[in-house]
Amino acid sequence: MQGGTGDGPHYDVVVVGGGSAGLSGASTLGRARRSVLVVDSGEPRNAPATGVHTYLGLEGVAPADLLAAGRDEVRRYGGAVRHGTVVTAERHEHGGFRVVLADGGVVHGDRLLVTTGLTDVLPPVPGLRELWGRDVLHCPYCHGWEVRDQPIGVLSTGPLAVHQALLWRQWSADVTLFRHTGPAPSDEEEEQLAARGITVVEGEVAALGTTGGRLSAVRLADGSDVPCRALAVAARLDARAGFLAGLGLVPVGQEMAGHEIGGRIPSDPTGATSVPGVWVAGNVTTLTDQVIAAAAAGVRAGAAVNADLVAEETRRAVAARREAVSVFSAPSEREVCDRVLGDRRHGV
Repeated sequence: MQGGTGDGPHYDVVVVGGGSAGLSGASTLGRARRSVLVVDSGEPRNAPATGVHTYLGLEGVAPADLLAAGRDEVRRYGGAVRHGTVVTAERHEHGGFRVVLADGGVVHGDRLLVTTGLTDVLPPVPGLRELWGRDVLHCPYCHGWEVRDQPIGVLSTGPLAVHQALLWRQWSADVTLFRHTGPAPSDEEEEQLAARGITVVEGEVAALGTTGGRLSAVRLADGSDVPCRALAVAARLDARAGFLAGLGLVPVGQEMAGHEIGGRIPSDPTGATSVPGVWVAGNVTTLTDQVIAAAAAGVRAGAAVNADLVAEETRRAVAARREAVSVFSAPSEREVCDRVLGDRRHGV
């Protein structure tokens, strides 16, 4: 940490968001000998899940344990972690950013790395939120193995539901597509579903039936129950980035198979946004990133931020050197007078 800037401490980089992307970026920057602060609200998207999957070498690790280890690593390399929620970020006239927290705290950074993730906007079906991340699922690669060979339902709310059902069929032969509020399958899609043995159930879903706090059935509006152990839901994915609006950064739509699935903060492959000095990484900019991909994006963005700081420091060093050389090589007043008198003596 560098000296304060009036109303709060100053860092090379303020990382907003303490998930896998933010902590990986902060660790990368700490190893680059940067002063780093991670501001973390403590509300990770995957908190309800029992384990993180497809993370090489850490398969099944509890989300809380992974983040705790990440915070320890950041601190090991001199970084700081602060609990809080960022409400606004504004640019200083002289460069850098002023970041205001919900508790009134203020911090300053030469660069911002935003890794706040996304919010899953679930369909308004009673019981979905309570079982989200355990029996109500979104990603077969994250959770498919854990519910393999069990009755799996797919809640249709949009045009990608058939694709979703066909995908989940890889993990179980017992898959049911609940039409709910989604569009009717096309003739081609009906043939695909039939060929894969996927049952289509008409009617809206009214609620979820549970046994011992776990999903046991999907209850239709007509009162009938369909046995179900897991329910796949395509939630809308919206970046958590409201505080960036003051810097001119607002979400744009991200599409999958020609259909919008949510809103993301656009960036280049390194995570750099259209606002100089602001980078993003993880689900805030790539909605479909899994945990390991978000961590990799954090490393990539952290390296890009450090390179940008190195470039700026080099420019300043060159300018300072040129000024010093200019002052050192400039003739003194006595030397100028001697030269003038010498010229006169020689008739110049």
